Amino acid sequence: MRQSRVYTSQSMSLADQVELVGSTSHYLTRVLRLAKGDPVTLFNGDGWDYSGEVCEIQGQRILVNLLDSKVPGNESPLKITLVQAISRGERMDYSLQKATELGVFCIQPVTSRRVEVRLDNARQAKRLAHWQRLVISACEQSGRAVVPNVNAPLSLDEWLADKAATPRLVLDPLAKITISSFSVIGDAISILIGPEGGFTDEEMEQAQASGLTAVSLGPRVLRTETAGPVAISVLQASAGDL
Repeated sequence: MRQSRVYTSQSMSLADQVELVGSTSHYLTRVLRLAKGDPVTLFNGDGWDYSGEVCEIQGQRILVNLLDSKVPGNESPLKITLVQAISRGERMDYSLQKATELGVFCIQPVTSRRVEVRLDNARQAKRLAHWQRLVISACEQSGRAVVPNVNAPLSLDEWLADKAATPRLVLDPLAKITISSFSVIGDAISILIGPEGGFTDEEMEQAQASGLTAVSLGPRVLRTETAGPVAISVLQASAGDL
């Protein structure tokens, strides 16, 4: 039977007793129906899994005794940063969820000319919190103990101006180089994905002038929410852990 595995923001070490409340406690007791003595694994993003046992349940409060810890060893050796143009609602959620399951290292949302989603400060804070919860949930499901960070959105100009030492790619359906034939040098890479309407010609020219290499995913044009996960899969297959 698969062991229950949930995230907590608390610091943990062996022999600790961890108190879980709120939605986490509700999920373990009401959804998974855990009882006293049942095993559970906790993680907090520090790279370790902490195995424990439910020792007490009191209403909306559950106590777990930590018994063992280990590094899952399932992080990719290739640190991929997904630079994703913000898309609407479930499309953006899908991109981030699948990217996390596939082992992405970091997620950088960007805005560009054809991005339809505009976020003021209040909406941006709420959206960032939502995206980070989504990534945490994907880590719970996929067994990752390192939680990718979702950075605050940048404009395309801002991100391009930040010259990075690592290789940077941009997806372009007209590119002559396929992503599968690109030779990754080093252990880190960034991949820029356009919005639902694609980048404008001027933006694509700006990206390449900033040192990005244009690559294609093949003869078919994919949706923005599909392109990122597919690009990550190809990079993982060639230089990562797949």
